[in-house]
Amino acid sequence: MLKNLLTDIAGVRVGHADDKRLASGVTAVIFDKPAVAAIDVRGGGPGTREGALLDVANTVEAIDAIALSGGSAFGLEAGGGVQAWLAEQGRGFAVRGAVIPIVPGAICFDLLNGGDKNWGRFAPYRDLGYAAAKAAGSDFALGSAGAGLGATTANFKGGLGSASAATPAGVRVAALAVVNAVGTVTIGDGPWFWAAPFEIGGEYGGRGLPSSFTPDMLAMRSKGGAAATSVENTTLAVVVTDALLTKAQAKRLAMIAQTGFARAIYPVHAPMDGDVLFAAATGEKPVDPLIGLTELGMVAANVVARAIARGVFAATALPFLGALPAWKDRFG
Repeated sequence: MLKNLLTDIAGVRVGHADDKRLASGVTAVIFDKPAVAAIDVRGGGPGTREGALLDVANTVEAIDAIALSGGSAFGLEAGGGVQAWLAEQGRGFAVRGAVIPIVPGAICFDLLNGGDKNWGRFAPYRDLGYAAAKAAGSDFALGSAGAGLGATTANFKGGLGSASAATPAGVRVAALAVVNAVGTVTIGDGPWFWAAPFEIGGEYGGRGLPSSFTPDMLAMRSKGGAAATSVENTTLAVVVTDALLTKAQAKRLAMIAQTGFARAIYPVHAPMDGDVLFAAATGEKPVDPLIGLTELGMVAANVVARAIARGVFAATALPFLGALPAWKDRFG
């Protein structure tokens, strides 16, 4: 049965590990078989692991997992934990007698959300990455969980969302998003989501759009106001399809799919954001390389927008003084 999750793609599992006191966590996307993958980076302040490996000019075609983490640059260690778990399973890219698990990743900044970040000499993200990989399965929580636990937006608690769909030809595509944007996912001070036109079945409240847009609704709201910096914000997304794609085609899918960010976040791809999207293909169904890939990207962008809105819709507020409210606290 389909669950409107990234794991609607066969051979994909997702696991979370987080620490409520830390107010941060890790999400691991595990592929049962290596998946062809690429990356598209549009934010002005990204933090990535193995991003160069995903360049279409470089050798390795397929990956074993993706690690998404809070913790800013400290969170890049989460990939090492996921890699360690995969190594125990004998998974990885073989180089004669050596086997190296391939685990790209990306991070978001959640160091100022009220959680206790005094972790001592070493940050906890490697251990959280291992735990997230070990916990991976077909069901996973949305909202304030995993890498979305500490996420925030300009006006509401951010979080982790997911959604899935299929093209008319039956090629399935799904997305997972960690929403920690400098801008807003909702319109003005109301309950409406920018991604409302793409909502399916009331998955983020069914509020639709306002009857008209006022100047106040279109004014920029930014996390931190004038004090916002290039390292404080990021939306991370993973798009997976069961299509049979080359690495170059996966790159094009990532580029088209990232337009879903612009359908769900206002403003987006700013100097204060580190927006990153990974696209991966499990290689089950052939697609036409022109019209078929274009349609797949179109559906993927819609799915990304829906995943972003669901992340904020499902979030719960952090239990700290001055913490941002959750959408459901005000409108639920």
